[in-house]
Amino acid sequence: MGACVSVGGTILRKTREIKAVPLQDYNCHEANQNPKFRTPTLRPSRVITILSDPSGKDVFKRYRFGKELGRGEFGITYHCYDDFTGELVACKKISKRKLKTEIDIDDVQREVEIMRNLPSHPNIVKYKDVYEDREAVYLVMELCQGGELFDRIVARGHYTERGAATTTRTILEVVKVCHEHGVIHRDLKPENFLYGDDSESAPLKAIDFGLSIFFEPGQRFSEIVGSPYYMAPEVLKRNYSHEVDVWSAGVILYILLCGVPPFWADTEEGIAQAIIRSKIDFERDPWPRVSKDAKELVKGMLNPNPSSRMTVEEALGHQWIQNAHQVSNISLGENVKARIKQFSLMNKFKKKVLRVVADNLPTEKVAGIKQMFHMMDTDKNGNLTFEELKHGLHKMGQPVADPDVQMLMDAADVDGNGLLNCEEFVTMSVHLKKIGEGDDEQLRQAFRYFDKDESGYIEVEELREGLVEDNLGPNNDQVIRDIIFDVDLDKDGRISYPEFEAMMTRGVEWRMASRQYSRAMLKALSQRMFK
Repeated sequence: MGACVSVGGTILRKTREIKAVPLQDYNCHEANQNPKFRTPTLRPSRVITILSDPSGKDVFKRYRFGKELGRGEFGITYHCYDDFTGELVACKKISKRKLKTEIDIDDVQREVEIMRNLPSHPNIVKYKDVYEDREAVYLVMELCQGGELFDRIVARGHYTERGAATTTRTILEVVKVCHEHGVIHRDLKPENFLYGDDSESAPLKAIDFGLSIFFEPGQRFSEIVGSPYYMAPEVLKRNYSHEVDVWSAGVILYILLCGVPPFWADTEEGIAQAIIRSKIDFERDPWPRVSKDAKELVKGMLNPNPSSRMTVEEALGHQWIQNAHQVSNISLGENVKARIKQFSLMNKFKKKVLRVVADNLPTEKVAGIKQMFHMMDTDKNGNLTFEELKHGLHKMGQPVADPDVQMLMDAADVDGNGLLNCEEFVTMSVHLKKIGEGDDEQLRQAFRYFDKDESGYIEVEELREGLVEDNLGPNNDQVIRDIIFDVDLDKDGRISYPEFEAMMTRGVEWRMASRQYSRAMLKALSQRMFK
């Protein structure tokens, strides 16, 4: 089993056997023989080198891996012990099997380079080491054990304007440091800020630079990345620069003050249209009680015109931020805390459900999708045209309007050749079918993962067991009860399948679960909106 060491009651094992469920191999070699149409997908069997100068090849010589701390699309972050220094650290293992395209590889290379180049700062997670072996890249970082930004807010008895001002100043200082060192973060959101430890005075730290990019003055970008709720209008227009980070910080500030995002809808297009309109609601509770200075700052940061939007320096110099210690310390009300809690908890539960679905996608499901592709590919050339996809969907009893067929083509056509090969079709199908309406077997399978006793309900103990790997903070039991309360529509103290389904089919989070697919989908949406 390898050597063990006990740290704070946790047994850490020095071993290569880190448990991780591999993704399905979606390669369709049999339908992809024509090199002209082959996607730039990397075969899992091929040994690739990601980094030119890692710290070493054997991360296990120095670090002992413990419990899982978090999981993303490409990586799993572990609690680790540094044998050389005796320090507890975090290590993000990025599996090479999950890096399907050159874009994915570029993201990893850039994340490592950015973390190496950013200066040591109390509000930015510290880079330690990076290793690479045949299986994965291992990014070693400072360990943040104080929980997410929203979790800390919810755990406190009350939340005030002063708290929002102090938090916003920290976020803006992170943005300023990034910009001064030629980095646009591009994915500022509450989940990407953790507290260093559990103490009241713990520093808030930015933790995820996976979508960040280097920039030069005057340089413009067109790639759509980020999370829909926090995305600036110019990102959707595919012409943006560093000003997008101030917009995202403004969205976080708005949520801190009232508990919900300023631009909200149940579809990607609805959110995008709300962002473009940029109409900010200052009427709902608690806005009548929020200070004029706070509203003025929100307006300045959420100016839809990037050239007249507040700069990060102007925002930091605003009197509401400068006088944060004098801002009202009166509670914004229980409604704000309750809304923030609901927004945060639902994201946690949904992300776990999505992981269950992705990890349990059966081989026969993928085989069925491939069979469907071959049926639609009437000329047997290994690619689907617009007409073949349209007629194929119609033949399957799922007629789709021409604009929606085109949207599917645009979103899934990774190599941009105007056709779908088998692999692109499988990727599209998996993401579209991952969580569907009505009688969707994948969603039912995820429900059964939590419903251990097969009673038809998810009860408190079952949810606690299902989320045992997730770090829900010190108030774990209360978090579990809060999730049950929010999802349990008939208030019988448990979650039925219809309630579970209702939770998963509301909002856009599940469709954005894949970074690659969300990029493609949002690009297609942008092209449709701004022809």
